[in-house]
Amino acid sequence: MANWFIFFCLNRTFSNCLETVLTIMGLYYWPCIRNHSTDYPVNRKWGLVIAALACAIRPTSAVIWLYVGMLELFLTPNKVKFIVLEVIPIGSLVLGFTCLLDRLMYGSWVIVPLNFLKFNFLSSGGDYYGTHPWHWYFSQGFLVMLFTFTPFSITGMMKSNNQKLSALILWVLALYSVLGHKEFRFVLPVLPIALIFSGYAFAQMEVSGSSSSSVTKKKQVPRQNHTIKWSPKLRLSVFFLLATNIPMAVYMSLFHQRGTEDAMNYLSDEAYKGRVKSILFLMPCHSTPYYSTLHHNIPMQFLDCTPSEEKGELDESDRFLVNPLGFASELARNWSEPPSHIVLFASEETKLRDFMIQHSYEEVKRFFHAHFKVDRDLQSSVVVYVVNYT
Repeated sequence: MANWFIFFCLNRTFSNCLETVLTIMGLYYWPCIRNHSTDYPVNRKWGLVIAALACAIRPTSAVIWLYVGMLELFLTPNKVKFIVLEVIPIGSLVLGFTCLLDRLMYGSWVIVPLNFLKFNFLSSGGDYYGTHPWHWYFSQGFLVMLFTFTPFSITGMMKSNNQKLSALILWVLALYSVLGHKEFRFVLPVLPIALIFSGYAFAQMEVSGSSSSSVTKKKQVPRQNHTIKWSPKLRLSVFFLLATNIPMAVYMSLFHQRGTEDAMNYLSDEAYKGRVKSILFLMPCHSTPYYSTLHHNIPMQFLDCTPSEEKGELDESDRFLVNPLGFASELARNWSEPPSHIVLFASEETKLRDFMIQHSYEEVKRFFHAHFKVDRDLQSSVVVYVVNYT
């Protein structure tokens, strides 16, 4: 829980977050991952059910479970029973349920995992949203997520005898590296596993009051019967992790890129007071929350970024970023009634100042957004304009 990215990301409503929780739950039950014990029994059927649910929620979870399934198939003495009596029935049941649910929601038969596979893997549709070099997860992405836990996780992997989980992390990072489009959240399910290894590294530093209770020995004296003493190295390591991760977690969660949420909360309050008739977001698509924050049935429009069937054809979001003034002017020509509010980033505001004056818009609120740029020009603040009908 001290890792900044877990604190920052796992509380969000991403499908990756639920996938991560299900992955850790599922791995707990697989015999090929850990040994059976009376207190903590393994149950392969439960592991399969959870794995199937994870794949139903996010089909790319199959990357993880393909590794685990092949490992189990290699190690289990009864391979036929595993495939015929467990994998096929449980997989078919969950797939059938998800297909029925999709049929109910879409109104027609749709195999979502197949469409997902076609778009993201077979046609490289994800590349439409940006690409990174093949080594990005190894050289930047996963290291940023681990942050100062990195040396401890690597140490834990080197000292631990559990090569299966180490190989799982490398397997996931390697397969996702093949895809052009990369995001931090894609490899979120293996982050807790890497943190487990950092915990193992800390356990190796722990000095007990009795030498027979060392974690390196198989037989351990129950902890309640002796006093645990932390070595200076362990104390310093824990302090170092807290001193680096807590500020990072607080800053990224409470300050970095908060302007879009502040703007929507403001608009929600204004809508409650009856001061908002309609809203236009002149910013990259999905930059702000939507009705989940506004909570009012008010017309809103954001720039579309649906991938085009024609390769190289720009969507609305890209056309706006290329030529903000030209795009906004073209949009305004089709207005039957101008939106009462326009929301945009400060980086585009300077290019649209004349447009705002021409259409009688004036700034009503400005919200801090970020101190540094991420993947575009610095979006330092979010600005809300309101039309002056007088």
